[in-house]
Amino acid sequence: MSDKAIEQEIQIKGLNAPRIKPDDIKTNIASEHYFTALDGVDGHFRGGPEAQGVQNAQALGLLTFCVLVLRNGFTVTGESACASPENFDAEIGKRIARENAVAKVWPLMGYELRSKLAVRAEFGQSEGGEA
Repeated sequence: MSDKAIEQEIQIKGLNAPRIKPDDIKTNIASEHYFTALDGVDGHFRGGPEAQGVQNAQALGLLTFCVLVLRNGFTVTGESACASPENFDAEIGKRIARENAVAKVWPLMGYELRSKLAVRAEFGQSEGGEA
C-alpha cells in the first residue's frame, strides 16, 4: 500500500491526531542526489587511469544510491541493486533508491514528533500549534 493510500485511509477513518504525513516528508527534503557505485569509484579516482581498470565495473554500475539531505542538514541514503544487467534501468533504480531513502525518513520524523508530544504532555501544553 502506498503512502498516499495509507494517508487517504487515515483521513477516511477520521484519525486526526498529530502524525507525519507524506507531504511532511516531501517538504523536509532539502535536496536529493543520485549516483551509481561506479560513479563513486570514478569520482574517487577523479577519472584518472585507476578508474579505467576498475574490477567489476559492470556490477558497480548496477548499484544506485540516493542521498537525501534533510532541512536540518541530516543525510539519509537509499540504494537499489539490480541482479540482472539486462534489466537495469537508471530511472527505475533511482526511483527504488529514493523510496528506500524516504522509508528511513519516516521513523526519524516520527521520533521527532513523539518527542514534541512528550514535552507537551509533560508540561501540559495545549493541542494548538505545530506538532
